[in-house]
Amino acid sequence: MESLKRVVITGGTGGLGAAICGRFRESGWDVKALGSKDLDLTDRGAVGAYFSENPCDLLVCAAGIIRDQPLSRLGEENWDEVLRVNYQAAANCAMAAVPLMAQRGKGHVVFVSSYAAIRPAVGQAAYATAKAALLGLTKQLASDWGGQGIRVNAVLPGFLATPMTAAVSEKHKVVVREQHFLGEFNTPEAAAGFILFLEEAMPFTSGQIFQLDSRP
Repeated sequence: MESLKRVVITGGTGGLGAAICGRFRESGWDVKALGSKDLDLTDRGAVGAYFSENPCDLLVCAAGIIRDQPLSRLGEENWDEVLRVNYQAAANCAMAAVPLMAQRGKGHVVFVSSYAAIRPAVGQAAYATAKAALLGLTKQLASDWGGQGIRVNAVLPGFLATPMTAAVSEKHKVVVREQHFLGEFNTPEAAAGFILFLEEAMPFTSGQIFQLDSRP
């Protein structure tokens, strides 16, 4: 009997992460969801040890935080935390998982970036920088590891109704919604479905960045 395909999802207990976990479980995958209490993703040694014991076919890096403030008022500690969680944690996971995938001759990494990476809102300097760095990492890893059967892609889910955006005022949500051609937000479930589709139905796609909402 063929073993289940294995996916590790960081940020797996958050709004989007939980939706991704649920969608992959429904499709029969062996799912490991990593929340902030399960593993310190900013600790490269701990991350390396985890993946050596838990190799995967697919890695989805969805862990993230926001500490939005104008750059002039953003403290060094908050800046560093945003970069560590949104970028360095994902890089640590990829550095640990990808060589193990290459030993098996195939694998896939999906970075969850953000629309802020290309058009950040006011006060999102740190978040936008971290998410933009993921786009560069996507292109570089796809180039470096494609010859060994490794795919690397990024998705920009758009504004989602999750705990991360719960504090956004209804007035601001109206403004953001009006920026969408369809006048509607994307959903965690739809984003999760796309990631599954990208994995299972697009085996020759790598080094690509997919914006999943309807903003220009």
